[in-house]
Amino acid sequence: MDKFLVAPPLHSGDDPAPPPPPPPPPRRHRWRRIAVELDGRIDARFRHRESRLLLDSFAEVGAFDHKYYMHGEERCRTYVDRMISASTMNLPPREGVSAIEFDKKGIYFASVTFSGCLTVHDFETLYCSIYGRSCSMPDDSSNYVLHISNKISLNAIRWNPGNQDEIACTSTQSDKVFLFDIGYVSSAPTEILQKGKSKFPALYSESRKSLTDIAFTSDDNSRIFASGLDGAVYMWDRRSSKTHCLELMAPQESQFNTVKLSVDNRVQQLSSVKVSTLLGKIASLKEQSNIISSPILSIDFNPSCSYQLAFHLDDGWSGVLNVNNLSVTHLHCPPPAWLESMDLVSQKQLRKPTWLPTSSIYAVGSSSYDGIYLLDFHPDTSSACHVDYKEEKRGLEENQPAENKLVPLSQRVLSCAAHPLSHTIIAGTQFSSLLMLSQKHEAIRNLES
Repeated sequence: MDKFLVAPPLHSGDDPAPPPPPPPPPRRHRWRRIAVELDGRIDARFRHRESRLLLDSFAEVGAFDHKYYMHGEERCRTYVDRMISASTMNLPPREGVSAIEFDKKGIYFASVTFSGCLTVHDFETLYCSIYGRSCSMPDDSSNYVLHISNKISLNAIRWNPGNQDEIACTSTQSDKVFLFDIGYVSSAPTEILQKGKSKFPALYSESRKSLTDIAFTSDDNSRIFASGLDGAVYMWDRRSSKTHCLELMAPQESQFNTVKLSVDNRVQQLSSVKVSTLLGKIASLKEQSNIISSPILSIDFNPSCSYQLAFHLDDGWSGVLNVNNLSVTHLHCPPPAWLESMDLVSQKQLRKPTWLPTSSIYAVGSSSYDGIYLLDFHPDTSSACHVDYKEEKRGLEENQPAENKLVPLSQRVLSCAAHPLSHTIIAGTQFSSLLMLSQKHEAIRNLES
């Protein structure tokens, strides 16, 4: 033992210097994929970390104009309104894609326009056409499954979850629900549901009779709900009558722009909340923003987190309401519109966002830019949109959240829908075009490498 305790001899100038100590081994990052690859389970936190790669890969891969004929050389109303709007810049636009919806299996998607056109496309056909000779949709009837040009504006569309061929639409100019069967080559609806005698005739007026949104129950496709500008929600049971059988009125006279059913299809009114009041309770937001009341244009439940209800306001703000404790947990305030030149008329058009499947990414068209926001609404304080998120916590790569991303596009987006089995997004624009957002091949190769 003594020989190990003897001090080393002093170094003389004639002797060679001892070699420097070897550098420490490089620090290896913990292999985050090991648990996923062993047990096959993908937890929410892992998916949230990897969603940063997904957001960075999104880009516009295809644009399809609405240039359809009706009979012979006759153009449809949407195309005609596009030409009128282009030639008269001082008049409010009469066009735009007001809503888009995929069917449950992701085989078809349907869109409606403010001009009154209902169009159904085969998703695979449209996707494969991107890699053809042209990214523009030719004027040929084989490129769509169904195209109907109505005389009234259409503002909402829903697929029947129990019937792959049935679509329901509403109009801001009517108090009826129109149902179409894509198996029939006919411009006439196969069924029309209408409002019957109201329980609240004093609140009924001709200017507020229209329906703004519709929803099917997931457990029974015979029941349909619709929201109205008169401040009521109506329910139809198609097995018994074509007039509504249930009417729910708001406690105060108001207008409903949208309606969504929870997972358990509850219809009773449990509570009433005001988003501006909830925003005022967020101290950090109240210190730097003047919170004013703004109409709610759209709401939607997170398919991967049942208690998260996303909302989009008329002023461009988007956020999440926790329906369990009725608190706002996430919020995204886009840049003020005056920072960029923009069309003030298009800002007020109804915008309908969407959730990406199997993730907590919320997609919404920008009211100030030609693009779409992909927002991080992960149900945790590590989300970039969470009201309790601390900027100083960023640093370690493992804990770095997905950041909100603006994907630049060629046109202003009014509505969008995500494919139920993939992350491809179809966006409808103010010029009635359809834009496809997906991962570019270059981005996918980078992810794989």
